[in-house]
Amino acid sequence: MTQNGVNLAQYWQQRLITECPEQSQATRQSILNWLLGVDLARFDLLNPKELEIAKQAMEYRWRILHKRYLGMSREKAYRQLISRLSSVVAVRNKIQMWISLSRDRQRSVIDVLQEVLQDLMQSDSYIQQQMTHITALTTDKRLRDTLLFASIEEYCLRPVRNQPILMYRFVNYLRKIQRGGLTQVPTSELVKLVSEEILTENNDNPISLVDNQAIAQYQETQHLEEQQANRQLVQQEFEQYLLENIGQQAVDWLRLYLQGKSQEEIAKQLNKPIKEVYRLREKLSYHAVRVFAIKGQPELIDHWLSISLEEHNLGLTETQWQQLSEKITPIGQQILNLRKAGNSIEVIAQELQLKTHQVLGEWTKVYLTAQTLRIQN
Repeated sequence: MTQNGVNLAQYWQQRLITECPEQSQATRQSILNWLLGVDLARFDLLNPKELEIAKQAMEYRWRILHKRYLGMSREKAYRQLISRLSSVVAVRNKIQMWISLSRDRQRSVIDVLQEVLQDLMQSDSYIQQQMTHITALTTDKRLRDTLLFASIEEYCLRPVRNQPILMYRFVNYLRKIQRGGLTQVPTSELVKLVSEEILTENNDNPISLVDNQAIAQYQETQHLEEQQANRQLVQQEFEQYLLENIGQQAVDWLRLYLQGKSQEEIAKQLNKPIKEVYRLREKLSYHAVRVFAIKGQPELIDHWLSISLEEHNLGLTETQWQQLSEKITPIGQQILNLRKAGNSIEVIAQELQLKTHQVLGEWTKVYLTAQTLRIQN
């Protein structure tokens, strides 16, 4: 085991003993392995920022598991999952709109959502990979279901282009059923989403997916590859923005800065006085935070820095998140909650009966307050 792996394992072992002492040692060990993954050696290959990203990802998954699923019966945990996913305003509205236009108007959002999740279990390679991994962790069926529900929630709410993945899965599902309409899901029964078993079309015999599925990549490897792609995309987009709004010198400064150059080294390479380089840096910071990140490409910046609202709570720890609530105004808190639920600035403006620029102004204050908290710590 690597040193970083040792440190993380020791930290989470103590954390789990402290926060869930009622669980058996075997259960805590399975949870630990679920959080850390299989390949502990990968932690020594990460730079400090990437290691921090990995730690935040583990923290986020643990909060989901501990808050909503651990220690609950299979049925209650499943209801928690459905309740959480159906509470996402954007997804709920999308499903309701489709129901109103379909032949199956008696169906509820919950009915449709359950079918989308079943389709996810059958066709999504990442979820099948997670099922395989969880099956290898424990023989306890209840714990398998608990870990699976937490994995599904975390995955479904990952933002892609400022929309949760669940939204795209719903759209894909609609394409599949365009000809046949909704299948009939028994409303009086729990849709079977337990461990590796799912129902066949005739609802008679459960089949196992995991025996036929190979793990494509480890979750953490996928995560870091996504991070790298996001970094490159943000850099390209931001360079184009800087070229159009400030000039080529700003692009040159950004490239040197991302290479780890100090302001003094940048001044030498640009052949500029150090004061002028500092002024250039401040100008870039202003445009990055107040214009590009908030008004232009917020999802790109947020994913690059691992500070997305839905997935990373703006990059704040639990303590910092509480401090944020104490520092912002009541209207700022309302906007924060609505943004976290996946609503756009325009939708929030309509719901709160405000002008779009008013909502954007308040959201900017919240965003910058969060940035200050991150910097202070």
